[in-house]
Amino acid sequence: MESTDIRVLRTLRDWRAKGHRALLATVIKTWGSAPRPAGALMALREDGCVVGSVSGGCIEDDLIFRYTRAHGAQDIPHGPPQVVRYGVNADEAHQFGLPCGGTLELLLEFDPQQALLEELVARLKQGELVRRTVCCHDGRVTLEQADRPQALQFDGQSLTSIFGPEYRMLLIGAGILAEYLSTMALFNEFSVTICDPRREYMNAWSLADVQKTNEMPDDAVAAFQPDQRSCIIALSHDPKLDDLALLEAIHSPAFYVGAIGSRRNNERRRARMIEYFNETEASLEKLRGPAGIHIHSKTPAEIAVSIMAEVLAVKNGVCLPREPSVAQSKQQQETATTLITKPLCT
Repeated sequence: MESTDIRVLRTLRDWRAKGHRALLATVIKTWGSAPRPAGALMALREDGCVVGSVSGGCIEDDLIFRYTRAHGAQDIPHGPPQVVRYGVNADEAHQFGLPCGGTLELLLEFDPQQALLEELVARLKQGELVRRTVCCHDGRVTLEQADRPQALQFDGQSLTSIFGPEYRMLLIGAGILAEYLSTMALFNEFSVTICDPRREYMNAWSLADVQKTNEMPDDAVAAFQPDQRSCIIALSHDPKLDDLALLEAIHSPAFYVGAIGSRRNNERRRARMIEYFNETEASLEKLRGPAGIHIHSKTPAEIAVSIMAEVLAVKNGVCLPREPSVAQSKQQQETATTLITKPLCT
């Protein structure tokens, strides 16, 4: 599934290539509760067509009203970028459907150059991490290669955004859990690859929009070329498959490496890796197992929710317990249950 950022930029590029006037709106700052985070994009065409989002809808309606012919406005203006702010007071927050205390600022760029949009989209499709800088004085845009992802920066004089290749997920094992997890990952704008050398599993795979490979898992991880926007999850329940992938993955730049299985099976996996493959507790620190956040899940769909939640938490920089969260939560639950059911002394 194409990421929202790339879809907005590609659509804006196509509009400009056809001679349409358009603006690009970027959320540059938020205060309190805001519907969309800093960096969110929206493109608006002269006739009111919209792609992307900067709020729950009311701010988009106001931009259409102000800057397009859809409601009789003069047209999208010419000139350098403008900063606009919404939700400054309670009345305005209510008018634009912002949560209590929510305020956001947008930078509006008018008629971005089609050639630079073409270059940006092409570089992103090639997997490049690109730094886009907009000069607020004259609207001049520069594109440079970036070495790592960074948060949006705005100092009143320029806006710097890092656009990168899509997040990617490699799953080992083509069972029903992988289908549920793939579906959730696609909706969260991950590109998904499924690996399983077992033909009986791969032949039963029914989900579209997923790349498939029947390589051995360690070869698949190497071919996947994990980067800082990659996650690798072992789901096969077969140590011959899962362990090979994990041994390759834990030494990669992937931001998340996980494996399903019981606490006992994951402890045995760690022991095998230390005894037979010269791994250490330090080298295995990156490995999350059992994968997922404990929600007392029992079905494949619920387990997929648990794993996807943990992947997104790590991706978004949420501080999770150093111990595997499923294992830790289960231990806490077992302790609480024991205390509740323990008979009182008589």
